[in-house]
Amino acid sequence: MARSKQSLSLSLSHFVFLLFLVQCRFINVFAILDPVDFLALQAIRKSLDDLPGSNFFVSWDFTADPCNFAGVYCDGEKVIALNLGDPRAGSPGLTGRIDPAIGKLSALAELSIVPGRIIGALPQSLSQLKNLRFLAASRNFISGGIPATLGQLRGLRTLDLSYNQFTGDIPRSIGTLPELSNVILCHNKLSGPVPPFISQTLTRLDLKSNELSGSLSPYSLPPSLQYLSLSWNRLSGPVDRLLNRLDQLNYLDLSINQFSGPIPGRIFTFPITNLLLQRNQFSGPVQPADQVTIGSVDLSHNRLSGQVSPLFSTVQNLYLNNNRFTGQVPGSFVDRLLNANIQILYLQHNYLTGIQINPTAEIPSSSSLCLQYNCMVPPVQTPCPLKSGKQKTRPSNQCSEWRG
Repeated sequence: MARSKQSLSLSLSHFVFLLFLVQCRFINVFAILDPVDFLALQAIRKSLDDLPGSNFFVSWDFTADPCNFAGVYCDGEKVIALNLGDPRAGSPGLTGRIDPAIGKLSALAELSIVPGRIIGALPQSLSQLKNLRFLAASRNFISGGIPATLGQLRGLRTLDLSYNQFTGDIPRSIGTLPELSNVILCHNKLSGPVPPFISQTLTRLDLKSNELSGSLSPYSLPPSLQYLSLSWNRLSGPVDRLLNRLDQLNYLDLSINQFSGPIPGRIFTFPITNLLLQRNQFSGPVQPADQVTIGSVDLSHNRLSGQVSPLFSTVQNLYLNNNRFTGQVPGSFVDRLLNANIQILYLQHNYLTGIQINPTAEIPSSSSLCLQYNCMVPPVQTPCPLKSGKQKTRPSNQCSEWRG
């Protein structure tokens, strides 16, 4: 009997001890997050709300473990990634402002905010996030200037603030970040010059649709660039020396600016799929170094002159219209056009004097050819864009100085 009581006593003690361990573990689960991070998350939550149709914050119950919240990722007791909003396509996103307390998440390496209606400025406190590698807050209504203090984030690799309402200059400090690989600031209201970028790992630079101005120095961008878009700005000056260095480019869009000077022939040998240089002030002859294998080349609405190089005949979509090209259209263009190897050949509004094509030739239905408003009567009648006007031939008094 005594033995039985002793056994019962041991079992009860063991149970109490196990209960104590469970309680300790339970308490630990809810106290695992660093208190500073816990309070920072609370402040962030108070400054943001779900837009109608979004349920992102449903799981943000601060009586539970914040490391299990949607979009919160922890390593030990610290928050290392914060993805605010439901990233699934069609999610309406969040509304509100970004609380400066976000700068208290000292271990944060990744911060993203899905498209929504977040307003206000980007907090200066982001510069305290010394471990930040990834910052993306595109397609919101964030305004004000881009904080120059972001230049203190020496490990930052991706900066995406596109499709917002940022104003002012792109801080020169951003260009000094040594680890940058992606800079996407397109579709804002940024003004001033493009700062030089020193990162030798920068592969994507997208600054299109802003109000940037000034010129680019020959060494302002690294040769590691693969994607460069500066379109829809007010940039000016020559770029030939700069472009000659960027031989890793596979996409280039400098359209709708005021760039001037020559287009280097070497650029047509780069591994580019789309070359968009239209609506600038480029001038002089265009002489590719070799047969052009780029699928789409748009050099329209410039001041280019000289003869059309036969090396362009291998381009599927070629826009040379609204320039000052002279002479005959090379026969290689005709051959490839009739064989349906060329889909678009726009040569209108130049000073071309002829093309060797039979008036009875049938242009394939998959191809578009426009020859109107040159120094010749087009031998074949083909549909042209409405913007080409109704005149088929350029007035003779405009052609005399270009003949010869």
